[in-house]
Amino acid sequence: MQIEKYKIADNNDKQIAAHKRAFGFVSEGVSNVEEMLQKLKDFQVAIPSWALGTGGTRFGRFSGGGEPRNLEEKIEDIGLLHALNQSSGAISLHIPWDIPENYANIKALAAQNGLRFDAMNSNTFQDQPGQEHSYKFGSLQHVDKAVRQQAIDHNIEVIRHGIELGSDSLTVWLADGSSFPGQLNFRKAHQHTLEGLQEIYKALPDNWKMFVEYKAFEPNFYSMTVGDWGQSFLYANKLGDKAYTLVDLGHHLPNANIEQIVALLLGEGKLGGFHFNDSKYGDDDLTVGSINPYQLFLIFNELVEGMDARGMNHATGLGWMIDASHNIKDPLEDLLQSVEAIKIAYAQALLVDTKALQQAQADNDIVKAQEILQGAYRTDVRPLVAEARLRSGGALNPLSVYRSEKVREQLIKSRGQKAVSTGL
Repeated sequence: MQIEKYKIADNNDKQIAAHKRAFGFVSEGVSNVEEMLQKLKDFQVAIPSWALGTGGTRFGRFSGGGEPRNLEEKIEDIGLLHALNQSSGAISLHIPWDIPENYANIKALAAQNGLRFDAMNSNTFQDQPGQEHSYKFGSLQHVDKAVRQQAIDHNIEVIRHGIELGSDSLTVWLADGSSFPGQLNFRKAHQHTLEGLQEIYKALPDNWKMFVEYKAFEPNFYSMTVGDWGQSFLYANKLGDKAYTLVDLGHHLPNANIEQIVALLLGEGKLGGFHFNDSKYGDDDLTVGSINPYQLFLIFNELVEGMDARGMNHATGLGWMIDASHNIKDPLEDLLQSVEAIKIAYAQALLVDTKALQQAQADNDIVKAQEILQGAYRTDVRPLVAEARLRSGGALNPLSVYRSEKVREQLIKSRGQKAVSTGL
């Protein structure tokens, strides 16, 4: 479904007076407010095609109804999100969950909704109907060369789909690993994986990037063949200039210093992008900013400083995507909340006085450094984010419009209470 622009405008009119007061108060303290607003307008977060349905755990899945039944409906749902927040202008496909039947029609539908195609994602972590070889004991690491070749061929197929859609990057996440000591020869698993990635890398077009994602644990609990940023970095360095590490915020052991990791990868020119979510214990895949928003801000502070040091464009220099699961929430509401949290953390990072912080660091003035960071973090930047959204044609309060227009009820009415999204 679509929300007519006049309905967004009507909702904005009811809130505009209060917004102007809040924006005027905050903007008085921002010397470069117009530059900051432009950066906020430009910053887009890709939505994965698999995030439009209800998520789940190993124990259950509780659909809320009205889920998109095909790729076309997924594009329409992301288009609806983008119409509301003007910050979700890209879709990331997972293959084989979302193979287009007609590339031209899918590209046209995406364009109608103001969307481009972000990174393509391969799937060798589960077996598909009719698949010749099983990935039960791994894919690129597998002891059987035929299984490894099947995984290589799949990734190359994903690249071909991406070329047709205008994508320019491939994300490879491997569930490969072991659950028991002695199950796996680590050195051979590493070598097999490297050789497979090298074959996939050869198939990349010149303008493409490969993102090598890592994860500390799950589905294997003794070892993961790409288990941390160091292993991903090692692969990326061996593969070549088009290969990068991708950071999923939930793919670390508890209390990992993610902000330091991204700073080092960025300094080495090997940070490719992000999968945003939040967590309390592990890869919880919770709403971005729902558990530890201060960490998210600290990560963005390192990103902004590091990207500026390298002369990178904040909006296009790295790949930005949400990767979360919505087990008990309306997926679209969850995504609206996540995008808002990302934009807030980004805006807070833009407020950091980098020169003053660097001087405090040079002086070993720890108290001053803390005050600079926390001063930016404690600033209510929501009016700045809302103003950028308003100037782009979006809603001052996207969630308010979503609920007032009873979007989920309308989706259930048109698609059915038992509609289930493709994918997990």
